[in-house]
Amino acid sequence: MASSTPKKRLKSARINSNPTSSPSLGLLNEPSPGFFPSKGEIIRLFGVLAIAVTVGMACNYITTILNRQPKPFCDSDGSPEDFISDFCEPCPKNGECFNGNLECVRGYRKHGRSCVEDGEINQTAKELSKWVELRVCEAYVRSTCDKIGTVWVQESEILKELDKQELKEKFGLKSDSYMFTKQKAMETVESSLETRKGVHGIKELKCPDWLGERYKPLPCYIRQWVLKHAFFVVPVCSLLVGLVTLVTLLLRRVHRSRYLSSRSEELYQQICDILEEKAVMAKSFNGEGEPWVVNSWLRDHLLLPRERKDPLLWKKVEELVQEDTRLDQKRNVVRGEMKVVWEWQGVPMCYINELEDRGRAGEFLQNVFSQDRRKTFPNMQCCIDMDRGVEFDIAMEFQICQAPEK
Repeated sequence: MASSTPKKRLKSARINSNPTSSPSLGLLNEPSPGFFPSKGEIIRLFGVLAIAVTVGMACNYITTILNRQPKPFCDSDGSPEDFISDFCEPCPKNGECFNGNLECVRGYRKHGRSCVEDGEINQTAKELSKWVELRVCEAYVRSTCDKIGTVWVQESEILKELDKQELKEKFGLKSDSYMFTKQKAMETVESSLETRKGVHGIKELKCPDWLGERYKPLPCYIRQWVLKHAFFVVPVCSLLVGLVTLVTLLLRRVHRSRYLSSRSEELYQQICDILEEKAVMAKSFNGEGEPWVVNSWLRDHLLLPRERKDPLLWKKVEELVQEDTRLDQKRNVVRGEMKVVWEWQGVPMCYINELEDRGRAGEFLQNVFSQDRRKTFPNMQCCIDMDRGVEFDIAMEFQICQAPEK
């Protein structure tokens, strides 16, 4: 009996160990995998909540702005405690406030809930200030450069000129804004000009030295620089003038020398042609014509009227004639007066050309009256009978005879 009791207890313990047999043990089991949300679902949930909160706040802000009424402006003449009040907004700069409304002072215009400068009036005031500056600086330039007037200009004179109708029309000034524009222009220009009180308490304006230098013309700068460096400029200028004058004279002299040389050679060649032609014509008339030509006649015939006033030109021509051995210069009585005449002593070129066509006669003439032979026998001339034919003997065809005595 004792052995059967433990067996029964062991059997009952095995029966109680079955989990499905007791309902109280079911709550202690693990939940299923789909019971809790995943990580992605949690992120999407927070995103939706954030968007909803943002949209709600934006709608609330827009509704508040649209439904909010702007604060009125505090009166300009009110007490200082009103400026820090929560029921009104301080009056902006350059504005006048009354009963909560804003009005901008002259020269400014309303822009939202503030006052800004009127661009048209401001631009006109700048142009007027430039005109006043120019007027004052011109007086400075006249005083420093031309020693006329004074550098100080009375403000009353400037204001009188600004009040002229022509100036108003030039700048397009309107009557309602003219005084303010003029006042603003004077305030602007006084910040860049020097001011002082005159003898009678009149306000005067002066262009500063640094500003006046911009208005000085170039001749004024040059004149002032020359006066400042006179001890250096005068000697240098004198030296430069002397050098320029010397170079000019040298160039003119070279040019004149070249002109005289070329022109005298041209005249010399013309004289040779005339004398040679004269010699041929004299021989063709059987010695009845004169083979010479008067020097002064050639001069008046060849020279231009303005060239006759230059004695050096004809002197150069005479030197060339005297150097030529083919030309003879002598004095002869012409119409009862003693004249200097020139005569051709060489062989006329027409004879040489004619004789070259005759064969042996041309060779003989060229050998006898070559350049060297003419230099050796300057007083010899060829007497040629052009009417005879080449069939005669050369000794009879050409005769070398002594030139007639002078």
